[in-house]
Amino acid sequence: MTGRTRGRPRDPGADGQIMKAALELFTERGLEGANFEQIAKRAGVAKVTIYRRWSSKEELLVQAIEQARTVPHEAEVWAGAEAPAEELMDSWVATFGDARFRAVLAQLVGSSVTHPALLATYRERFIAPRRALIRAALARAGHEGDLDTVIDMVVGAAMYRMLIDPGSFDDPAEVRRYLQAVIGQAGRLLPPE
Repeated sequence: MTGRTRGRPRDPGADGQIMKAALELFTERGLEGANFEQIAKRAGVAKVTIYRRWSSKEELLVQAIEQARTVPHEAEVWAGAEAPAEELMDSWVATFGDARFRAVLAQLVGSSVTHPALLATYRERFIAPRRALIRAALARAGHEGDLDTVIDMVVGAAMYRMLIDPGSFDDPAEVRRYLQAVIGQAGRLLPPE
């Protein structure tokens, strides 16, 4: 005899609809406009459907933001011998050149003062693990010193350009050139391998 749960079976397509609606509303209206009621309405689901899947708006938005990113298999790429690999650079170019990602990033950073839980959740779940992967890859390559500062410089430069001069990131070739230049300059700060 198999166990049955009460109620209707869970709709696997609902998660995607909910995350899409959450991301759209967050991008258009910020954190205040991306409440469960509005997300449910746009996704065409009941509010209780969202409450059953996510314990907070921050948790839902962090998952939606990450699912919308284009970076594939980062752990595998950074675990390889060469970092950043061409696959990772291609993915960064696509992500940083995506106007939707730039809008999401602007909302994420902008909401950090009034709603610090969103950025804290994003930092804990995604930024910190990625930084650890990058730091480990640089250490494996024989680099020493203040690796966190070098990582901050690369990420900070890319974020600055994306947010302050977003039009310069409309051309994928320019995004690639800029990222390669920033990584090259940051590499000069690392002690020789």
